[in-house]
Amino acid sequence: MNDDRLPTLRTAVIEGRLAFQMRRFAAAQANDCGLQILNLPQVAARLAGGFAIPASADDLEPAIQEALDEGGFDELERVRHLPGMTRAVFRTLKKIWSADFDLSAPGRHSHRRIGDMSRIEARLKSRLPPAAMTPRELRDAALKRVRHAPRIIGEVRIDGLSFIAPVWRPLIEALRQVVPVEWIAPAETDGGWFGGTIVRLDPASTNQPTVVSCADVRHEVVESLRWARQLIASGMAKPNEIAIASANTTAWDDHFLACSEGTGFRLHFSHGVSALASRDGQRCAALADVLMHGLSQQRARRLFAVTRGQGLPPDELPDRWLDAIPRGAALSSVTDWRRALDTAHRQAPGRVSADATVRLLELLAKGPDAADEAAAMFLHGRSLRIWQAAIRSAPTDAIELSLRGIRLASDTDAADAVVWCPAGDLAAAPRPHVRLLGLTNRGWPRGSGEDPILPDHVLPANAFDVDPVSRADRRHFAVILAAASGSAVLSRGRRGPQGGRVGRSPLLQNRKETVLPRERIPEHAFNHSDRLLARPEEAAGIDQVGSAGRCWHDWHVERLTDHDGCFQPGHPAVKRSVGRIQSATSLQRLLRDPLGFVWKYALGFDVPQEREQPLTIAPDEFGKLVHELLRRAVDALEPEPGYAKASDIQIENALDEASKVVHAAWPLERPVPPRLLWTNTVDYAKAMALAGLLRKDINEDGTRSWTEVAFGQSAGFEAGRELPWDPTIPVKIPGTPVSLRGTIDRLDMRNNPFAVRITDYKTGAPPKNAARIVIGGGAELQRALYALACRQLLEEEPRVLARLLYLAGEPFEVRLQDVDAAIVRIGDFVSEVVAILDRGNAVPGRLAYDRSNDLRLAFPASPGYERRKRIAFDRAAGGISKFWSMA
Repeated sequence: MNDDRLPTLRTAVIEGRLAFQMRRFAAAQANDCGLQILNLPQVAARLAGGFAIPASADDLEPAIQEALDEGGFDELERVRHLPGMTRAVFRTLKKIWSADFDLSAPGRHSHRRIGDMSRIEARLKSRLPPAAMTPRELRDAALKRVRHAPRIIGEVRIDGLSFIAPVWRPLIEALRQVVPVEWIAPAETDGGWFGGTIVRLDPASTNQPTVVSCADVRHEVVESLRWARQLIASGMAKPNEIAIASANTTAWDDHFLACSEGTGFRLHFSHGVSALASRDGQRCAALADVLMHGLSQQRARRLFAVTRGQGLPPDELPDRWLDAIPRGAALSSVTDWRRALDTAHRQAPGRVSADATVRLLELLAKGPDAADEAAAMFLHGRSLRIWQAAIRSAPTDAIELSLRGIRLASDTDAADAVVWCPAGDLAAAPRPHVRLLGLTNRGWPRGSGEDPILPDHVLPANAFDVDPVSRADRRHFAVILAAASGSAVLSRGRRGPQGGRVGRSPLLQNRKETVLPRERIPEHAFNHSDRLLARPEEAAGIDQVGSAGRCWHDWHVERLTDHDGCFQPGHPAVKRSVGRIQSATSLQRLLRDPLGFVWKYALGFDVPQEREQPLTIAPDEFGKLVHELLRRAVDALEPEPGYAKASDIQIENALDEASKVVHAAWPLERPVPPRLLWTNTVDYAKAMALAGLLRKDINEDGTRSWTEVAFGQSAGFEAGRELPWDPTIPVKIPGTPVSLRGTIDRLDMRNNPFAVRITDYKTGAPPKNAARIVIGGGAELQRALYALACRQLLEEEPRVLARLLYLAGEPFEVRLQDVDAAIVRIGDFVSEVVAILDRGNAVPGRLAYDRSNDLRLAFPASPGYERRKRIAFDRAAGGISKFWSMA
């Protein structure tokens, strides 16, 4: 083909990713052949020839890090290892290079800080890839070959740039001497230095923009999406004609990402989406969490779950191997993991691969020092690239912070989507319909502030910061509004991202503002849930929404309703919950809080358990710890030499062995505090258990003792030791449909005469007037229930002595004076509650509003609910109230 048949080579100079995509789209639509779309560094690279490329952040940040690591600085030596130092130096160097400021020029080293920066610049240049060049190097190389511009660059059109950095101005002037150069510039452009043709863009519209204020940043996002969808649905605009922008997008990004689902149109993030919003980013976050905060079961489960499927060592582990590990175990060390894996292997050979798993865990346990090695084991492809980018920008110790700043390219194309972008991107590629967010006194324009590396007392900002952020923000604002030929909305939040009140931007001047309430009914909804908010009648037809509305109404009337514990008399779910075998805990809930009993045992309400490693254990867990120590110690003493005959030394030795077993076993089964605190907790529990064991109060020969004696268990239960009865025989409360199961803390049995003593250990402090308490309004049932079990399960009816033994401080004994009367009282209490439930009423009891009630969250937060319903609840409770008041 002859040269005259080739399309004329032309170059469009743009700035930013949004401008590149839109210019490429326009060229494709126009079938524009021979057009190359470049930014100024790329123009310089084309002229420089060879394999020259602009040095990217991926090239510069590692080079800066290595330059800092080399040390030998006058002023930066003490701060060179701080998190964020690499990024701060990178930003300062970008300003210096843009300003065409030569750090190495004679007389520049008037301050030692400038000398340090010059040293960093020289070092990083030697560490860059051979083809990568800094802006000044690239510009100078291009100037040497500018004579080739007609063949390489062709006619140049600078398209929409509102500011050109001084470093590129000599190149543009040199190009103007050999090829035509035209600058299509907004009216606000400072082009006095340019000697070529400038085509000024006139304002596209004289209409005044609409100004609105929203409640906060999320409300701004909601209103923006409503506005965009209304423009599209009404036919006023196509998606690629709509833009939403802010000077700094950080505060709005997560809200746009969450709310954009279900809008019915594509939303393009020109500046990229947070890497943490992707699965690859979450793999990096899971690895960083383990390395920075240490091993725990929850962190390890998350890491192994999200990193499977990459063809890496975690894939070599057996499928679902974590199912063999008890979820309650804390597992905060490799040793704990090794023991848990060995136990799982013994129980189910082949289910886990202990050696392979431990090798990975040992690597993770090294922490940030093993970050590179761990990344190679757990990350691959894009997730590994994300990790490496985060490591380049900050030390490993700050990996969690640097991961937040990594962004991935948006999956959508700006040419067929509504765009969400920084104002700088939109100024380079304006759209007819724009909505600008964050126009507050601090958000737009932003304050420039001093450079952290070269503050004003070292080097005046105007010497190297040629386009301060405050000036750029004002220019972008003017350019965007001037190009908005369709509509423009200026939005601000009345509260900032942190919830504090913020004022208006000075850019709003005296424009009249429309206040948009958060709860307003929108003219056009942006998704299904927003549409339901706009149409209450339609929303009420949805079962869940209608039920919620009725619940809210019922809470505010004095009578009892279906949302206050009323249900169908004889409801089968309630009957099943009452008919199940009750423990002492569930029976307490039944008597002290019938409504909570229905929630928990009929409806299955439960409270999530904390899986993270706690600093302390809950009081009920501490009680279980003491009981575990007691059981193991007494079991070790029985039948020989026997707890009754054992000396104090033998008891202490047995308890020492029990504490060693529990200290090692509990971290494999449930969350426990860190090692030192866990050791102190076990020691405290051991001291409390020893106090109880040394108080034997046994003087007769032929006395046998047991701890944790089970009764009323399901068929197939195996105690694993000798017990005084068959633990599967049911125990019933006389005159009621309720059956019992449980474990007696301690049982002493004497043969001649036949008698038993029941001890219920308490790890808390004794209440006032403890001797007067019989059932404590349903809170103190164990003594009487254990006595009832002994009478029903032992062949001969023994004499029964039941007592509480408080172990905190000096051991304190409280005996139950009349066992028979207590059993009768419990039976009457149970019968009354069961009768009320049969009638279809579940009332909240004394436990319902207690701070210790884990189901308290299910009640309305306002105390007005309790006051409003009190009379109705008391009327429905009937005879239960008198039992709640009994000692």
